[in-house]
Amino acid sequence: MSRHVAIVTDSTAYLPQRTMERHGIISVPLTVVLDGRALQEGTEISARSLAQALQKRRPVTTSRPAPAVFAETYRKAAEAGAKGIVSLHLSAEFSGTYDAAVLAAREAPVPVRVVDTGMVAMALGFCALAAAQTAEADGTVDEAVTAAEKRAAGTATYFYVDTLDYLRRGGRIGAAQALLGSALAVKPLLQLDAGRIELLEKVRTASRAIARLEEIVADRAGHSEVDIAVHHLASPERAALLADRLRDRIPALVDLHLSEVGAVIGAHTGPGLLGAVVSPR
Repeated sequence: MSRHVAIVTDSTAYLPQRTMERHGIISVPLTVVLDGRALQEGTEISARSLAQALQKRRPVTTSRPAPAVFAETYRKAAEAGAKGIVSLHLSAEFSGTYDAAVLAAREAPVPVRVVDTGMVAMALGFCALAAAQTAEADGTVDEAVTAAEKRAAGTATYFYVDTLDYLRRGGRIGAAQALLGSALAVKPLLQLDAGRIELLEKVRTASRAIARLEEIVADRAGHSEVDIAVHHLASPERAALLADRLRDRIPALVDLHLSEVGAVIGAHTGPGLLGAVVSPR
């Protein structure tokens, strides 16, 4: 079914496929370059394949979609009946995806609002979902953007990694550079802050770090209605345990999404990632 406002995001939102189909959300894939081969996230390379490659220390990089890919996406949305488009993307601090979308929007056949959400993973996914629900209710482009920005403003993302090495190599650590060197022996808890990865706490063991992650997420959720996403890479048991404990601890939990991140985010965090997104309704 066509509608007047189309919602576009990118593959790092990690929305369930059935959710995107139900709400008509369009996803543009980023690219993972493995051993010199460019592979589309979500269709040509799996999280499991990516984790195995990283464990073998094979060279992995990522790249944004080409502006031409966005241009084609916008054209098809317009042909399907859209009179305006909201294009929501991962933090511009992490990727040139936002810039590519902006370039394509200039030549689009209908007005396109491109938004740097400052988010990633289901933090981005919740923004896209909020915009799509607004569009479904006959909201305007401006109203859909406002809904996404409101969701982003209240959303918090926390995560644990077994090692900072992947973030260091990818240049995504930001202020957490202070952890490098001898401090790499600690287990860091990190957060998204203004679109950047920042150090939240330093913990001595993995078990303590994960327990602390649970506490932080439960405290942030409080007693308001919230959606939670638990993400991991090659750590399904730890993720399932964290999800179960959060279900028990958060009284006003509405929806809980449990999923493995895709290859793009996994390439920069490495196997062992465990993260949680807290998004008030």
